[in-house]
Order: sequence, then C-alpha cells, then structure tokens
Amino acid sequence: MGILTIIYLLVFVIFVLIAFSVFQIRSAGIKIKDFWGFIQANEMLDKLYKFSKKYEMMSPQEQIIFLAEAEKVFSAYDKIPSMVWEEEYQKYSQVLQAYQNIRVNRWTDESGKKA
Repeated sequence: MGILTIIYLLVFVIFVLIAFSVFQIRSAGIKIKDFWGFIQANEMLDKLYKFSKKYEMMSPQEQIIFLAEAEKVFSAYDKIPSMVWEEEYQKYSQVLQAYQNIRVNRWTDESGKKA
C-alpha cells in the first residue's frame, strides 16, 4: 500500500508541475503550440548554426534547403518574446547573416544571368 501511495503522489506532483509550466507559459502571453514550435526550432537552429559557418561551400540545392529551414526558424522565434531566447541570440544572428548572404548571392547570380 505504501508503494502505491508513493506512485500516486509522484504522478500528482508531475501533473502539478506540468500544469504550473503551462500556466507560466500562458501567463507570459505565449501559446503552447507556439512554444512547442520554438523548442523544435531551437533544435533546428543548432543544426543551421553549424551550416552557417560554411554556407559559401553549399551547393545551390543545399542553399535552398538552408533558406527554407531558416525561414521556419525565424517564424518560430518571432512568436516568442526575445527575453526567452536571448541566450541563443548569437546563433540566431549568425544564421540570419548567412541567410541574408545566401539571398543576396542568389539574387546577384540570377540578375547576372538575365543581363
């Protein structure tokens, strides 16, 4: 009986912690779906950060994939207050810089082909 009581107590504590977390997220004005998207985008940001250091060596197809994934990350980060992700600002800034450089290079290449 004692073990069963401990299990019920632990399940209750876990439920209370989850409810408190949801309450905190909502009180900050963030939708749970947006926060979950932010968590997934944070994982993608780490991968994009590694690629952003060598964006100049990417093939055109890899650049397109990078651009699409970066836009998803930027969209998810826009929905979350910046104070939540200020620790990731350096990575975000690096990925944004690579994104802008790729966009400019692709635009320049396309403009050069048309002329």
